[in-house]
Amino acid sequence: MLTRLFFISPSSSFRSSYCFFNKSIKLPFFSRPISVFSMAEGQQSSSKTYKYTNRLASEHSPYLLQHAHNPVDWYPWGEEAFAEARKRDVPIFLSIGYSTCHWCHVMEVESFEDEEVAKLLNDWFVSIKVDREERPDVDKVYMTYVQALYGGGGWPLSAFLSPDLKPLMGGTYFPPEDKYGRPGFKTILRKVKEAWNSKRDMLVQSGAFAIEQLSEALAATSTLNKLSDEILQTALHKCADHLAETYDSEYGGFGSAPKFPRPVEMQLMLYNSKRSRETGKTSEAKNALKMVLFTLECMARGGIHDHVGGGFHRYSVDECWHVPHFEKMLYDQGQLVNVYLDAFCITKDVFYSSLSRDILDYLRRDMIGPSGEIFSAEDADSYESEGASRKKEGAFYVWTSTEVDNIVGEHATLVKDHYYIKPSGNCDLSSRSDPHNEFEDKNVLIERSSTSAMASKHALPIEEYLDILGNARRELFDARSKRPRPHLDDKVIVSWNGLVISSLARASKILKGEPVGTRFYFPVAGTNPKEYMDAAEKAAYFIRKHLYNEQMRRLQHSFRNGPSKAPGFLDDYAFLIAGLLDLYEFGGSVFWLGWALELQETQDELFLDKTGGGYFSTTGEDPSVLLRVKEDHDGAEPSGNSVSVINLVRLASMVAGDKSKLHRETGEHVLAVFEKRLKDTAVAVPLMCCAADMVAFPSRKQVVLVGVKSSEEFENMVAAAHAAYDPNKTVIHIDPYDVEEVGFWEETNGNIALMAKNNAAADKVIALVCQNFTCSPPVSDPKALESLLSQ
Repeated sequence: MLTRLFFISPSSSFRSSYCFFNKSIKLPFFSRPISVFSMAEGQQSSSKTYKYTNRLASEHSPYLLQHAHNPVDWYPWGEEAFAEARKRDVPIFLSIGYSTCHWCHVMEVESFEDEEVAKLLNDWFVSIKVDREERPDVDKVYMTYVQALYGGGGWPLSAFLSPDLKPLMGGTYFPPEDKYGRPGFKTILRKVKEAWNSKRDMLVQSGAFAIEQLSEALAATSTLNKLSDEILQTALHKCADHLAETYDSEYGGFGSAPKFPRPVEMQLMLYNSKRSRETGKTSEAKNALKMVLFTLECMARGGIHDHVGGGFHRYSVDECWHVPHFEKMLYDQGQLVNVYLDAFCITKDVFYSSLSRDILDYLRRDMIGPSGEIFSAEDADSYESEGASRKKEGAFYVWTSTEVDNIVGEHATLVKDHYYIKPSGNCDLSSRSDPHNEFEDKNVLIERSSTSAMASKHALPIEEYLDILGNARRELFDARSKRPRPHLDDKVIVSWNGLVISSLARASKILKGEPVGTRFYFPVAGTNPKEYMDAAEKAAYFIRKHLYNEQMRRLQHSFRNGPSKAPGFLDDYAFLIAGLLDLYEFGGSVFWLGWALELQETQDELFLDKTGGGYFSTTGEDPSVLLRVKEDHDGAEPSGNSVSVINLVRLASMVAGDKSKLHRETGEHVLAVFEKRLKDTAVAVPLMCCAADMVAFPSRKQVVLVGVKSSEEFENMVAAAHAAYDPNKTVIHIDPYDVEEVGFWEETNGNIALMAKNNAAADKVIALVCQNFTCSPPVSDPKALESLLSQ
């Protein structure tokens, strides 16, 4: 097929923002450019003059603004571009990426800033630029096409379309010139033009057929209303067994380099550990837990963790979590906080709670706006110094040995020993770490030995040793703050904010379980956990105010200098609902639960296939989006369908009567749609495997707290209700003296209102634990509640 000639992608061994779906795609003869490059900032300076300005200058997306002064006559996705292609009768060149994507920057500098390439594009095509984070629906259509055709894909995505938007051919990154027997971008453009002139009908028919086939394949339905009992009972263990087979016992993690932290895998293993323990499989439970805890420890000690500023980078290029691709994505931070919180709940080891704080304190310092909105990402690339003309990957994060000497002073020898810092550079732990010697003489901080072992080596008490390290990190942080910062993508995405709202809310109560007097060391701030709840509520209020139409009861997808044109997608609803449920269950107002119920109704109205089952990712209202997909893959982010099933299980345990039954039946039907996936490739859907087990779980616990919510006793009882790790538990709280709240429960679940009436006590908070239609005797002491829940 003609299109197969035009696909090229970087090898998976390269350190880049390029994201690949099939790690087996490798082109060993193609090497990453060692030279570094310049790029336009997302925020354009009004005082600077430019030779070229195109339509992207009026857009809000940081990624589109980075291309606003290319000589390419870019259009944003929309009818103006489509009409121009129809009028000129030329194909569309579609380029999709995101603002922190390394290879997107490379292709911009090599091709889109080149006047010769721009002339070819402007003369022969209508060129459209799309931010995949702003329009994931558009990205999904053409990425799915490229994946189906070639077995892999990534960003930048380069696709050629007919004027009616059918895909003609495509690929990912193209170098500007022919290399190693592969066509360069200019050759591609000439060949596409020739094919459009001579083989147009064949190309258009092929594209239309591809869309038709993909539409059928990606919109699965089920005539059955629920999964078979066999799959309900086996999917969880099947996925856990597969992950255990890929476990790296030397460095932690599942699979080989490059290593992505994929939190849904660790969530499944923790969940499977608990369920195995409950069914008497003690050895299996211990092994699963051990894998997760060791992985979390290795990640925290590795270079994928920003030891100086907090938070985690996107992935590690090597097997030992050392040298990362340096971008920081919000969706990673939110999910990883929750996994570290779960680990703390299970072990009560403050090592894990400190890592949760580490990430959240990084977000509060660097990623949260003045109105509580949470930004999307930080780039991997930055200038080494003010006035430099080229950006380098990791420049903000790496250190020379001399820099550490000068900054840390008398404790430099200890710090360099602790973080494996060497004059020659330390990116030598794996052949994959720095294959092109880009980090020669540079060091990525990594802890190769435990803190206690290093303290003993230096003959220091552990507390003094930790003090020295914390002070040194603060000094390095202050010095690093004087460097040019990586580009911040300050776009606010509803779905990613939902993930972080969840982690902030959960942290506000789970961290109250840290021992009194626990010491924290920079960059951990030692925040009062209540402040995390405040941050969660501010983020939720921002979305409610700026991205929610209360009359239409609909979300918009993102915000930057105003709401984006894109409507909310399934992930926006599902992830936000999950965040709001955590906001409520961990002590927030019943208002958040009411909004979650309202959003679930809208989600069912807009996305649910009421006959075939499952949720589509889009509403289907935009005719320019050719595919309507039911996504199931739990990857870097969980799928909207997996999260939705868990949401429905949670909501079914809060409401009563027909609404409870409807939520449960909807969740069961969603799972039935993905029966084949759960049966044949469970490892691709780990969170959905957990959801299936939750649906099958015989009886979910309900913890009902009755009391005045403004009291410290209430805060302590909520914390006690969440002290133990138990995903099959719902916490409901009600103030019996709040007329509005009692009214909400009388309408939503009369049993809760009745329990409040029967257990009201002005001077204490009463807790009841209910299961199998039976409630325990009331308790009013946090320790008594913890004991009751541990039975």
